[in-house]
Amino acid sequence: MLLISNNLGVLPKPFFPLGTGRDYELSPYLSALAEFRDDFTVFSGLSHPDVNGGHSTENCFLTAARGPTKSGFRNQISLDQFAAETLGQVTRFPTLNLGVNIDKANRSLSWTRDGVLLPAEDSAPALFQKMFVQGDAEMVAKQIHRLEQRGSILDTLMDDAALFSRDLGSDDKSRLDQYLTSVREVEDRLQTAREWEVKPKPLTALSVPKDLRDKKLFFQKFELMLSMAQLALESDSTRIVTLMVDAFATPVFNLHPDQSTTDGYHNLSHHGQAVEKVKQLKDADGQQMALLRKLLRGLADRPDGDQRLLDHTMVLYGSNMGDANTHDNTNLPILLAGGGFKHGQHLAFKRDHNTPLCNLFVGMLQQMGCETDAFGSSSGVLAGI
Repeated sequence: MLLISNNLGVLPKPFFPLGTGRDYELSPYLSALAEFRDDFTVFSGLSHPDVNGGHSTENCFLTAARGPTKSGFRNQISLDQFAAETLGQVTRFPTLNLGVNIDKANRSLSWTRDGVLLPAEDSAPALFQKMFVQGDAEMVAKQIHRLEQRGSILDTLMDDAALFSRDLGSDDKSRLDQYLTSVREVEDRLQTAREWEVKPKPLTALSVPKDLRDKKLFFQKFELMLSMAQLALESDSTRIVTLMVDAFATPVFNLHPDQSTTDGYHNLSHHGQAVEKVKQLKDADGQQMALLRKLLRGLADRPDGDQRLLDHTMVLYGSNMGDANTHDNTNLPILLAGGGFKHGQHLAFKRDHNTPLCNLFVGMLQQMGCETDAFGSSSGVLAGI
């Protein structure tokens, strides 16, 4: 799975197509993907129930945690982490969580079962090193030693917690047990990390990519992280990748080499139908569709057994925002490509009474081989694909 979200979404009218089923008319945005019409499905009328509050929903796109603006809100496990838990670690990295211009301390698509944010990696060189650069024997030994040190600290913590729990009431014991369960999960991950540390990393003929730090280079950074995601899947470094495109944190950016936007992405999204702002947003949305087309082409051109890598890879593109201009969190723009589904259609659900997006997530989990019939706010499995 490759799960992509732009937290300011796209302009809805140029995105959603006319007609439904297999005879729908490609919208202006989807026309950029015309060559892959039979490889993707576009959805309308999907959203997360009770996940509203405008921009506060951005961390809930893959979790569907209700009430993000309510006091005491706590997020819940995200789709990628749920899949990784269910499938177990069969690759060096159970998941890779990536970002573009992301505010790493406050935003992420990936959340643990306890609702803890997992920071996104936004450096392509750092990611490349993790995946392909094999340290010498001394470096590997040092890393294993560090892992073992962490393990010994956890052992001490568990012993102390066992003594501490004797004097706690039932409610506090329950909360402590939840915490200790998380500690045990970390122990398991440390053990797996030790095993992978001594295994050779995959080889690649590619050189270390450039580190693009300038937030103005929005599309170049987006393209680079998509290529890194594809490389991770091709090398089987992982089978689950998330990518949050943090448009909210993107200031004035380059639309073209000789043209910058007149405002930051967030202010552009509140266009109020201003002609110049809408024009720039259409340009930005169109370039993102072009990047998505390039990604699909790369996956389609890569053999995977007797099929294409695209046939074995689900690519989800969407957003927590149905319309950023009005802070609407319903009727989310959702597109799913590849992965062996029955594509080539527009599946339209009620726009005034949305179907849970998690119904689609359940189908994706089942396609991954996860034995589950529920996730988040799901009410079943989405029919039609």
